[in-house]
Amino acid sequence: LKMTADSTLELENTPWLTYILENYSMYTIGPLTLMIILSILYYPAIVFFFISYSSSAFYFIYKKIANLPEDTNSEQWDKPKQVVTFVHDTIGKFLHGYEVCGLENLPEGPAVLIFYHGVPVDYYLLVLRIYRLTGRFCYSTVDHAVFTIPGLKIFLHAHRVDHPTREECVEILKEGNLLGIGPGGVREQNYGDNNYKLIWRKRKGFADVAIKAKVPIIPVFTQNIREAYRIYGNTRIMRWLYEKTRIVFFPGYGLLPVKLRTHIGQPIPYDPNITIEELVEKTKAAVESLRDRHQKIPGSIWRALKERFDWLHKYE
Repeated sequence: LKMTADSTLELENTPWLTYILENYSMYTIGPLTLMIILSILYYPAIVFFFISYSSSAFYFIYKKIANLPEDTNSEQWDKPKQVVTFVHDTIGKFLHGYEVCGLENLPEGPAVLIFYHGVPVDYYLLVLRIYRLTGRFCYSTVDHAVFTIPGLKIFLHAHRVDHPTREECVEILKEGNLLGIGPGGVREQNYGDNNYKLIWRKRKGFADVAIKAKVPIIPVFTQNIREAYRIYGNTRIMRWLYEKTRIVFFPGYGLLPVKLRTHIGQPIPYDPNITIEELVEKTKAAVESLRDRHQKIPGSIWRALKERFDWLHKYE
């Protein structure tokens, strides 16, 4: 391969493997080393790094070969996105029998999706499922620490992941997009347990955004997410460590093949007369209602594993 004047790639006598190792080492040696180190400390990190780095490498190579534009929102990027979406959605079905219930509750226009924040594998699978079924790629807000991890820029941009300000969130919604927010954030991910208590503290920016953009809020909850991936962050030393360093990865285990089923609740419509505080409480109650209807508490790994085979009872 060689780069021509118009930034396309042509075949030469250089072997493919040599070319890739010389030019794409940032997507091989560095990430693999980081993956091994973090996986020892945090087993669910395997999922994160497999998804993100495999996608980043694929997008980077595809971009060069197909001479795609820098704007990952352009139509030329649809094909590689569809490939990644199909592969990862298939993995989600195989590993967790992943399902989505209530997809009809998503409006055709903009909305804020508020989800319970476990290890967000379920949210990622939801975004992919929405894209596959509707052609809409939901924008997602994440902790700024994610952007300090090397080699993920192209993956984050292609999947519309960002750490936007409130004003930027409002603009995203006014353009007619879906926007996913987990108010509990990393604290809810690391401090939560199989009792599924919401840990939102005083987070209310999402309500301010929804009111300013005049859009509905959609509550989202995934059944058994705590049984699939568990984190040991709810201890005094771990809480102190996070509050002081804001590290994202805590000790835990996961990849358990339990049933994951994401429930999308009824929209909370825009109300010009509601206050931010009232909307926060209304949204919290809606997410807790989904939890109470679909999740047996405390969660049980054994019960969640048996739910993978619920379909067998249909034939008894």
